[in-house]
Amino acid sequence: LEPDSLFAPPSQLTQMAIPDGKLSLYAPCLSSAEADRTFNCLLAKTPWRQESITLFGKRYQQPRLIAWYGDTGKTYRYSGLLLHPLPWTETLISLKTQVEALVAAPFNSVLLNYYRDGQDSMGWHSDDEPELGVNPVIASLSLGASRRFCLRHRSRSDAKVKLWLSHGSLLVMAGATQHYWQHAVPKTAKAIGPRLNLTFRWVQTTTS
Repeated sequence: LEPDSLFAPPSQLTQMAIPDGKLSLYAPCLSSAEADRTFNCLLAKTPWRQESITLFGKRYQQPRLIAWYGDTGKTYRYSGLLLHPLPWTETLISLKTQVEALVAAPFNSVLLNYYRDGQDSMGWHSDDEPELGVNPVIASLSLGASRRFCLRHRSRSDAKVKLWLSHGSLLVMAGATQHYWQHAVPKTAKAIGPRLNLTFRWVQTTTS
């Protein structure tokens, strides 16, 4: 990947006003050609796995495939699952560097999610694990089919956001968003193609 050609001009940035949080959407962020090339590369070369998580005391297979990459020792734990980082690839390092420059925040890890079709999904949750620290910046790059991304405020029933995250778009959740808001990618009965999502994070501590 050629770093200088990856990202669209900053004029594509949309700041979304939400209470108790900060959302920024770059749509598109990647050019169409770079989005296509990155999607095909990651889909083919990532060692995708379907992991099991614990919810309300029961084990379930996640309804999507995942992969965790990051700096050495940057393990990540959620819902009873402990992920050990794979070493960065050239493609992921290039993306990380450009995302860092765009959002002015450092990242040392990334969670890749592979939604194979409309039945793969992500339930309601916040990225508020202790190792992410207070008010983490989460930069979420979408590739492939557009999917609906929903947010809801933890205590305000009137505060809801629904977005369609398209091929090559970048959503940045910052400020107190992870403290006050939850987000999800719901299932859809519509025929829909595969989607990849990369959420860049900064892991402050390691778990064991």
